[in-house]
Amino acid sequence: MRILSVVGTRPQLIKAAALQPALRARHDEVFVDTGQHWDDAMAGSFFAELGLARPDHDLGIGGGGRAEQVGRMLTALAPVVDAEVPDAILVYGDTNSTLAGALAGAAAGIPVAHVEAGLRSFDRSMPEEVNRVVADHLSAWLFAPTPTAVANLRAEGIADGVVAVGDLMQDLAARVAREVRDPAVLGPIARALSAEARSGSEATGGAEASGLALAPGAYVLATVHRAENREPGAVAGWLSILAAAALGGRRPVLLPLHPGTREAVDAAGVPIPAGVAVLPPLRYRTMLALQLHAAAVLTDSGGVQREAAWLGTPCLVLRRTTEWVEAVAGSGGSMVVVGLDPSRAAVELERLASPESAPSRAAARAAAVDVRPAGAAEAIAAALETSPPRAGSAGAA
Repeated sequence: MRILSVVGTRPQLIKAAALQPALRARHDEVFVDTGQHWDDAMAGSFFAELGLARPDHDLGIGGGGRAEQVGRMLTALAPVVDAEVPDAILVYGDTNSTLAGALAGAAAGIPVAHVEAGLRSFDRSMPEEVNRVVADHLSAWLFAPTPTAVANLRAEGIADGVVAVGDLMQDLAARVAREVRDPAVLGPIARALSAEARSGSEATGGAEASGLALAPGAYVLATVHRAENREPGAVAGWLSILAAAALGGRRPVLLPLHPGTREAVDAAGVPIPAGVAVLPPLRYRTMLALQLHAAAVLTDSGGVQREAAWLGTPCLVLRRTTEWVEAVAGSGGSMVVVGLDPSRAAVELERLASPESAPSRAAARAAAVDVRPAGAAEAIAAALETSPPRAGSAGAA
């Protein structure tokens, strides 16, 4: 089949890196990058690091409001679809690029394949929730990563075309985790971050990135990027949690910050707490290494949640809900949804990653890490060899 794959953000590049070898072994892929994460810090370096092919079409559509961005993507995708004449359009996840790709397929009468179908937070105030619901209802192939995702689709009347394939990101994490299990990997990372800070990078904050010294279990890793956590009240809430995690500056909290979240912090006027080192976005391998050897991870990212679960790293989810209910249920209590409740976050962090216990726990975790691949890439590539099993976008007007 001739498949037009649409990506646009860092998480989608990670998923594409896991799928692309299997996809290209069986199919003819046309690779399109919308440019939703448009700068090199956010996405550019991922191509070389993850072995991704360069895009056949780079649309360069970054910035702007949601409606404007999706509209520009649709306008740019239409002539690409017309010129490439794909048999299917493949989209990943729940971003504006996902929505635009699914709508472009529907408009052209081309079947859509949705990777990570069926995920639900049941919160329609989230842009991601709306994007994923629309994409699912337009799709012919729905590649579900979890049993709950399959059940969610059934509850919405979608059964045909649903294939339980497992999690693509687990395939990539299985490949890379073995490369970062030695704690010696932290030394080069700390030196690289320090050098970047000294050369005038964006890294700023209560803990000087130029003086970082990283040891297993002696730091916390945090990521925050969801729209709901960019509201001024939310910014104050999660920064308060990070301040408590930093123990008054005695334990560094590393915060690789999405540019949009950085703008929200600046607009809220909330100071970065002592002990919190704000860093530029990091490469995939660096992030996985930092997660594995951290005392704990604090995040609102679905991808980071799953990676923490596979690595066995304690994780506090800085949201009211999560789509990845299996990750929480299967964590044995090491992953907890705390929202922005500072009291609960403090209690759980002390239980899971106290300063006294975290270093030995981190060392034991890294020594034993064994992430097994899910086989999702092969399952998706094989399923795409079948005819579209439901009308989906092919029947759209």
